[in-house]
Amino acid sequence: MTEKIAGIIQSSIDVKTAILSDKEMITKIQKVAELVAERFKDGSRVYFCGNGGSAADAQHLAAEFTGRFYHDREPLPAEAFHVNTSFLTAVANDYSYDQIYERMVKAQGRKGDVLFGLSTSGNSKNIILAEEEARRRGITVVSLTGETGGKMKDCSDYLFNVPSKDTPRIQESHIMIGHIICQLVEEMMM
Repeated sequence: MTEKIAGIIQSSIDVKTAILSDKEMITKIQKVAELVAERFKDGSRVYFCGNGGSAADAQHLAAEFTGRFYHDREPLPAEAFHVNTSFLTAVANDYSYDQIYERMVKAQGRKGDVLFGLSTSGNSKNIILAEEEARRRGITVVSLTGETGGKMKDCSDYLFNVPSKDTPRIQESHIMIGHIICQLVEEMMM
């Protein structure tokens, strides 16, 4: 069993090593961090959406902005769309689960905001619809996906397609990329 544990850890390291050696992805992380800081300074908001573990990561990253990361500072306006369970269950029941995030973009999204969509497959229909609506409204779309980018690659202004097909390794990398962006944004806002 210890060999299996070591193999899982090594697999996680290998995915992160691939990201580390991808100069384009490193540059993209910097660009997105600069964009988010600029948008916060302009009074825009940042939104997150995901399903399952990706929803947990979305909520985690929104909390890093509204709470704190390393430093005590003013809260930054960020929200994970799925935390309003009354809205979520009403829209899923009355319309469809596919429309939950799209309707939230319509309700709250404004030109200049930023939407982060998280999906390991890149094919989550509810996130794709939200990203398409966001693009129509002049909202910048940042997608965190797995290796292929799925259908979300066509909806994205910035695509972080983690070089893996293994859901846990992809999610570990999504939170790493998100944490880096949070740290850089916080430093730029101070």
